Amino acid sequence: MRLAVCTAAAALVCAAPVQAQSILRDAETEAMFSDMSVPLIKAAGLSPRDVKVVLINDDSINAFVAGGQTVYVHSGLLQAAVNANQVQGVIAHELGHIAAGHVVLADNGIKPAMHITLLSMVLGLAAVAAGAGEAGAGLMALGQSAGMAKYLSFSRTQENAADAAGARFLNSAGVTGKGMLSFFGTLQQQEYRYGVENIDPFMQTHPLSGDRIASLTAVLKASPSWNKPSDPAIEERFRRVKAKLEGYVMSPERTLKDFPESDTSIYAHYARAYAWHKAGYPDKADAESVALIKAKPDDPYFQEIRGQILLEAGHPADAVAPLRAATEGSRNNPLIATTFGHALIATEDKANYPEAVRVLRVAVGRDDENPFAWYQLGTVYELTGDTPRAALATAERASMEGDQRTAAQSARYALANLPANSSDWIRAQDIAMAAQNDMDDNPKKYKKR
Repeated sequence: MRLAVCTAAAALVCAAPVQAQSILRDAETEAMFSDMSVPLIKAAGLSPRDVKVVLINDDSINAFVAGGQTVYVHSGLLQAAVNANQVQGVIAHELGHIAAGHVVLADNGIKPAMHITLLSMVLGLAAVAAGAGEAGAGLMALGQSAGMAKYLSFSRTQENAADAAGARFLNSAGVTGKGMLSFFGTLQQQEYRYGVENIDPFMQTHPLSGDRIASLTAVLKASPSWNKPSDPAIEERFRRVKAKLEGYVMSPERTLKDFPESDTSIYAHYARAYAWHKAGYPDKADAESVALIKAKPDDPYFQEIRGQILLEAGHPADAVAPLRAATEGSRNNPLIATTFGHALIATEDKANYPEAVRVLRVAVGRDDENPFAWYQLGTVYELTGDTPRAALATAERASMEGDQRTAAQSARYALANLPANSSDWIRAQDIAMAAQNDMDDNPKKYKKR
């Protein structure tokens, strides 16, 4: 797991923020999410090319959609889930929101609630002005409560609809709904822990978990897939991902307690590799990665972690071989290829720079939303004297990060020095125009200080 935008470290990449949270990018995790969700996406009538499942670094048990066709899953949800099938149930529910356009329709719930609240404020202020201060305050409080109740009722209706749609998607895809129900059971246990008798069901954004279980059980049990075992390959991949995630997000002390050195399973080696690396023990981390490769020499993700450990321990030349194997074994996965390109550059061997250019160009071509990849590509262009394309890579990265001033300046430099009408020249022109339009439309945002 790699923290690439913030540093070049570990295998989860900290990318752009979503609601003040960090996206964790990891090749193995994203491949697992894709494979477990494709049947559900198709069942929802959506295209697997357009829908993404993204991991968020947040220890709460949650998942959400925020517009577009992206499902955001919190790391805390993966840690709380006991199997991959539970996560599939959550994804199916979120796909229900996407398929029904619930984010787009949110105004249908917000506007009526706002109207009630604003009307109560007008009447309340009028009462205060007329000398009835206490009555006016009461009217405003009552209006706010009524407005909130109106919105929460709308939200619960959407959640019920997403539950029903998710159940249909699971059944249509031939995926058992046991995971969906059992995960609601986990949420129900949390409600009991906080005292369900103290929870007002009418003041919740979601129906109570017990009600959700009751409404879905018959539909899910009636499916021919109810007693179908969850895909064992997906479940195995889930256990690996969950172990490496713990090693990355939890304290090393917690990970070593959960996976003591007496545990010689693949999952334990994986978790400890990240834990030792995070704790600053590169030799111990490397020993765990060696054990992983010994168990499965051709596994690209095991080669990846070994290469990352060596790279970040200051041994880029030693990291090149495992990262090359990881890149080739993963069919040039762009996240892994970016780390490989970084290692080639970090050797400071000019003979490695042409390969770094080739590897990184393929990486950004397959995944152009990774600022770290653009940074590395710009670096190697600069090192090889190709300053126009170094400027273009800087423009790509700056545009992605919202720095339109740098994007425009760098793109203009690239335009002035690249062959006219070449593909890179056209791309530089697009970035320069888009950046300038954004600055023109938002002058206050880009006002010089």
